[in-house]
Amino acid sequence: MNDRAGRRRARRLAIGTAVVLALAGMNGPWLYRFGTAKYHQYQINKPEYKAANGKWEIVRFPKEYRQNTIHAALLRTGKVLLVAGSGNNQDNFDAKRFDTRIWDPVKGTIKKVPTPSDLFCTGHTQLANGNLLIAGGTKRYEKLKGDVTKAGGLMIVHNENPDKPITLPAGTTFTGKEGGKTFVSKDPVVVERATKVFDKKTGKFLRNDPGLGRIYVEAQKSGRKYETGTQDNYRIRGLTGADARNTYGIAQKLALDKKDFQGIRDAFEFDPVAEKYIKVDPMKEARWYPTLTTLSDGKILSVSGLDDIGQLVPGKNEVFDPKTKKWTYTPKIWQFPTYPALFLMQNGKIFYSGSNAGYGPDNVGRDPGIWDVASNRFTKIPGLSDAKEMETSGTVLLPPAQDEKFMVIGGGGVGESAQSSNRTRIVDLKADSPRFVDGPTLEKGTRYPQASILPDDSVLVSGGSEDYRGRGNSNILQARLYHPDTNTFESVADPLVGRNYHSGSLLLPDGRVMFFGSDSLYGDAANTKPGVFEQRIEIYTPPYLYRDSRPALSGGPQTIARGASGTFTSPQASVIKKVRLIRPSASTHVTDVDQRSIEMKFTVSGDQVKVTMPQNKNLVQSGWYMLFVDDDQGTPSKAQWVRVP
Repeated sequence: MNDRAGRRRARRLAIGTAVVLALAGMNGPWLYRFGTAKYHQYQINKPEYKAANGKWEIVRFPKEYRQNTIHAALLRTGKVLLVAGSGNNQDNFDAKRFDTRIWDPVKGTIKKVPTPSDLFCTGHTQLANGNLLIAGGTKRYEKLKGDVTKAGGLMIVHNENPDKPITLPAGTTFTGKEGGKTFVSKDPVVVERATKVFDKKTGKFLRNDPGLGRIYVEAQKSGRKYETGTQDNYRIRGLTGADARNTYGIAQKLALDKKDFQGIRDAFEFDPVAEKYIKVDPMKEARWYPTLTTLSDGKILSVSGLDDIGQLVPGKNEVFDPKTKKWTYTPKIWQFPTYPALFLMQNGKIFYSGSNAGYGPDNVGRDPGIWDVASNRFTKIPGLSDAKEMETSGTVLLPPAQDEKFMVIGGGGVGESAQSSNRTRIVDLKADSPRFVDGPTLEKGTRYPQASILPDDSVLVSGGSEDYRGRGNSNILQARLYHPDTNTFESVADPLVGRNYHSGSLLLPDGRVMFFGSDSLYGDAANTKPGVFEQRIEIYTPPYLYRDSRPALSGGPQTIARGASGTFTSPQASVIKKVRLIRPSASTHVTDVDQRSIEMKFTVSGDQVKVTMPQNKNLVQSGWYMLFVDDDQGTPSKAQWVRVP
């Protein structure tokens, strides 16, 4: 900048400041606030401010295209899949209004997509073929204690016949032997045959262990007099002969207590080219709030969730084979709370950070550690600070992924707790004895923090709230860039929109970051007005996109096998300092186990950049990735899409 331009800029700044002060002096608080807001806008739009702090902008869709976005995934087409399902709206659920949108952030277009089931609180992950696997969702909304009119709960159906299973249709009637009260099943249930048990030494028959089925039942009429106070055995109406002798129900107290959400078994692949859902075989278990994670063999692990009677799935995990489109149970069980943060490690095992979105007992599956799915061995990792405040914390695999260091961010107490943590915790899984150590602290205790990996190896940490679902206007309008090389946070521009529960973020191919959702419980500091779902999309443009220029990248192969190389063209090849391969995000409920940034080795010759794919299949899972190059100023190119077969 020349001296004359610098003097002009300084004069404009002085005039702007003088105007604000004059307005404040002559017109009092209102004009002072108005003038300050104007001045703030002037300041944050100055080129030098944006170059240091970045900029936030709100995207407003036309009214007919707005929805309560709960889930978002970046598709290999560069478009963004925005999934609401019923959008945490009971009226939508009752009317079967289930929504999905596809947004093109380059063209600015948005379209509606027919949504086959209520994919509210589903699980999802990227597949090797570029499709998105989506499994689970909502079968029934919760009812709070005062809203429950019919007594109900869990009925365990026993089948003592070792020769055949039995199927009971929806509407089956159960009558208590002791209390005489009658309940009706809401869904069909298949109860497997009993298992014959023999003495291992003598071979002598010992007993039949009954097959078990779980079903939700409800009283036929409303009222407290239909509640039961204790366990009872139940006769099943309509059964005769051997079926009547061998089949019965057992239930604990069936009452007017709160009824939790219930999950579904439905599963789909979303095709980003055809832009439609494709139904695949349903899961073995119904799941609401599940996590889907890719395993070493390319199959998808489905873990946790609330089942079809609203209880935490009892450790019955299962895997999806993308080739056969079928689900099978894992040989052994291991239980986690809902939406657990599970990441594939370079040795093929699964790292569980302890982060979760929030259903389940406080003493089940809360310890972080390394899980060998095949052997079911779980090795705890010590050193976690604020270990009782891991619910609604975020977890991110720090770049580059080869280092295998994870950061756990913020969190809060179990359930609707007002407790929140300002801690970050870092663990190096390549250490001889991995142990969590504290990283830099956040300014405030933070539930629901969003963390997005950027192509310059920084991590954008933004949003969240100090209290459960933003109670008391506790949203945190702050953003930080975390730098793994220095283990420090850097303050950047503040977001314009608060984000707490049901929010998320993802990196776009042009290097910007998209934020969606937020579902405040209340709309005021006194917690008296109901909250309104945040439908606006917000885009953060990082500082690196306000520099004078950015490197270009073109050409090159669309497919690069592990261990192979590919050559791309860049006029700025001589100043390229980094190449990063970033897996596209699938984000929901502070959970994004897909995103990772992989360091690529490269050589430069003239305007040619030759990149080499790492060989480890657990580091570089099959699928589509964004390939970025960074120049000597840390400015990334726009991404090229690359497929790893």
